[in-house]
Amino acid sequence: MGLETVDILKAEIPLDEESVVIPEDAKAGLVLVDIINGFCTVGAGNLAPTEPNRQIGEMIQESAKLAELFCDNEWPVLAFLDSHHPGKLEHPYPPHCITGTDESNLVPALRWIETKPNVTIRRKDCYDGFIGSIQEDGSNTFVDWVKNNKIQVLLVVGICTDICVLDFVCSTLSAKNRGFLEPLEDVVVYSSGCATFDFPVSLARNTKDHLPHPQFRVIHVYGRN
Repeated sequence: MGLETVDILKAEIPLDEESVVIPEDAKAGLVLVDIINGFCTVGAGNLAPTEPNRQIGEMIQESAKLAELFCDNEWPVLAFLDSHHPGKLEHPYPPHCITGTDESNLVPALRWIETKPNVTIRRKDCYDGFIGSIQEDGSNTFVDWVKNNKIQVLLVVGICTDICVLDFVCSTLSAKNRGFLEPLEDVVVYSSGCATFDFPVSLARNTKDHLPHPQFRVIHVYGRN
């Protein structure tokens, strides 16, 4: 995100940019949001990049490094995978990441985590992984994961920064502030491990039911008590 955009945000909402160091004695958990082919792999679907994209490439690289660190230390990891039933559209977007297709699978650089015992995979059919974690019996996969692993610091990476990542983080912060996610204390979004998509105005004008969405560099977002 450009400096001018950050300055505008600072004038409108409380916004802090800073480096965050996770204490060694804190119980940390990693959440990977939708790092799947349908959003990241060139030509993989309607919302996938049409050509190599540096921001998405950097996001995958940084997320893979974090996943390796967490798995090497057997720390808890939760991966959300956007997975939609055929015919169930998610407006204002075209059909994407249909369940059972390779679009809804992890990118090749992260497929290895599926066999790791410290990794939980959750397929979701909505923007917000918190809502998408609600099961038929009323329980919540994400809430149970936080509580069972006694997570104090949550590190979040993924795509898209301003849609699925933002929605999940906002819901998580609201739940934490209401006391529903004890012992969670901090929610940290790692900017270099996030990316969003590029859908320019020129293309949106010629596409039905699409909104323009320029790609910006993301910023640090974090939440505390």
